[in-house]
Amino acid sequence: MKTLHFDCFAGISGDMTLGALVDLGIDPQVLRQELGKLGIAGWQVRFHRDTRGGISGTHGVVELSPPKHQDCHDDHHHGEHRSWKDIRDLIVHSPIAEGAKKRALDIFGRIAEAEAQVHGCPVDAVRFHEVGALDSIIDIVGVAIGLDILKPDRITCGEIELGGGTVTCAHGTLPVPAPATLILVKGLPVKTGGFNTEMTTPTGAAILAASVDEAVQSRRFIEIKTGYGIGSRKLDKPNVLRLSLREEDPFQTRAGYVEPAGEEPWKTEDLVVIEANIDDMSGEALGFLMERLFEAGALDVTCIPCVMKKSRPGTIVSVLSSPATLDSLRRRLFQSSSTIGFREIPVRRLFLEREERLVQGPFGEARRKTVFFEGKPLRSKIEYADRARIAREQGISLEAAVELMQEEKTD
Repeated sequence: MKTLHFDCFAGISGDMTLGALVDLGIDPQVLRQELGKLGIAGWQVRFHRDTRGGISGTHGVVELSPPKHQDCHDDHHHGEHRSWKDIRDLIVHSPIAEGAKKRALDIFGRIAEAEAQVHGCPVDAVRFHEVGALDSIIDIVGVAIGLDILKPDRITCGEIELGGGTVTCAHGTLPVPAPATLILVKGLPVKTGGFNTEMTTPTGAAILAASVDEAVQSRRFIEIKTGYGIGSRKLDKPNVLRLSLREEDPFQTRAGYVEPAGEEPWKTEDLVVIEANIDDMSGEALGFLMERLFEAGALDVTCIPCVMKKSRPGTIVSVLSSPATLDSLRRRLFQSSSTIGFREIPVRRLFLEREERLVQGPFGEARRKTVFFEGKPLRSKIEYADRARIAREQGISLEAAVELMQEEKTD
């Protein structure tokens, strides 16, 4: 499972996240091209190598025309006010990728809700101050584009440094964290006092709030790549954001899962369940789909009747897959069913050791499957296909066919 981890030991801001994504490998030119689809002028974004506290990384800087002064935040907030409706319309009507559009709207929407709560007004009445400035729009949409390009399976974060001291913003001079920031980090692990200045801005907090699937403290993982985003201020401690791209075992990282200790009388394997809700395929078409999925390598396929939204009857198509056949099954689902999207859930299958042997008798040959528990035979039976064949050949029932094969001998 590909995981993107936010290590916010020195906080987080929009431009730090943008720089860290580029440091992780996102092509700056692709970012610029996608941001250009917003259709707004008067900006450019530059990336250059820099260091903070001896740590090297990428510094992302949004430059506006005409130039404006930089404030004390890493997000370079200043400038014009924009309403939530203005920003929403700008993003909705742009041709950027749908995944990036959805995340950018989520980030801005969370900030709008936090500001509405601070000011005690309806969300649609919110007029952004710092976050409405053009440079912050570029930061947030740029981050959304970068995450959409990266497409991690999940996003996690550790403890978030909020900073200390005071911050001067549109609300006046206030203690850190700013009111909106405090609302946005609700439910996430945070700390204060590591720095005597604001380290997590509302933009940074909103990025985490809209993106993090789980806050974690310790994990087993294989590090794939690390990126550092450099903050604008030079402090006595490294002012950087670290992004870690990891490969994780979904069963080691799943909350509440405990690895079995010692030898168990069963075997285990890590598989994936693919589920799609379908309400516009006939029974015949679903039967054909099942055949095609087995041909593509499915270990099991189940069709479960369900009631979908608007009270329409539908079917949950559930496919059990090994990691090796995932791609072929994904393709088969999209090509052979009417679904436009599905869920993938990592599962762990426990199963008993089994043995298949050929048995012979007056009925001919048949395959007998035996399962073992703690090394001893637990139960066995003749495969259905062979029982059915013998029953048809002898003109008897399935039960009679089984009785006929009770005295068989193995080859």
